[in-house]
Amino acid sequence: MQSPIKPDVTRVKTYLLSLQDSLCAALETEDGKASFHSDPWQRSQGGGGDSRVISDGNVFEKGGVNFSHVFDNSLPASATAKRPELAGAKFQALGVSLVLHPVNPFVPTVHLNVRFFIAEKDQQAIWWFGGGFDLTPYYGFEEDCQHWHRIARQACEPFGKEVYPRYKQWADEYFYLKHRHEARGIGGLFFDDLNAWGFANSFAFMQSVGDHFLKAYLPIVSKRKHSPYEQTQRDFQLYRRGRYVEFNLVYDRGTLFGLQSGGRTESILMSLPPLVTWRYNWQPQAGTPEAKLYDYFLKPRDWA
Repeated sequence: MQSPIKPDVTRVKTYLLSLQDSLCAALETEDGKASFHSDPWQRSQGGGGDSRVISDGNVFEKGGVNFSHVFDNSLPASATAKRPELAGAKFQALGVSLVLHPVNPFVPTVHLNVRFFIAEKDQQAIWWFGGGFDLTPYYGFEEDCQHWHRIARQACEPFGKEVYPRYKQWADEYFYLKHRHEARGIGGLFFDDLNAWGFANSFAFMQSVGDHFLKAYLPIVSKRKHSPYEQTQRDFQLYRRGRYVEFNLVYDRGTLFGLQSGGRTESILMSLPPLVTWRYNWQPQAGTPEAKLYDYFLKPRDWA
């Protein structure tokens, strides 16, 4: 059990709400056309959130930046299968989750999540931080991959040289479709159950991840959003979006916890793209940029 001293949940919530505002403002500016629609919601068991969705923009075909703060007097049994010591504990879960599906196939899909969880049982507080960000390109550019991972490394550097390699590897392992034997994208950072550094340092790391996201993503968007593309490239983008759907519905921890804990389904599934296709037993032709995505860019490597 952890210390009975409670972490400052109010500080975490204040930061997350500020992060949601800053993300939405910057992304609206980058898009230049569409704005985020705010959809506040309440959960009957306790808590709620604010789902902000953008659609039909110049840059973003669909995207969402969600804040949620849910709580209950007892964790659902399905959510404690791997943590039986938490069975029956009251809990709070706070987070910001972002997913963006651009129109242009040369602009990558992207995901960010930062979250905090605290459970209380027998007058003890059990808490941790988690999250990360990852990039899912449809057409690979080495300079984009290098920039993405260099910023990810910068987010980690104040906390120790070993942090980026550890959480980069965790992202490579986590954002992987086992049934396809392929990565979802080029990874980034993934961390969970972080409490060993104490509340202040763990919270500071979560903030660093959140604060570095726009530095990592927006330069790539700005560089690629006006690239001309053909229908065949758009078709490949829609096909690869299917992998994104498969991962989120089968493996994503946030999606599974949200559904298991009675979260708002529309907000949980806002991460799904508006258009997607599946093809039976399809493979790209050898030597094409589509094949290079599989053969080169989706293989874990030291981009930074």
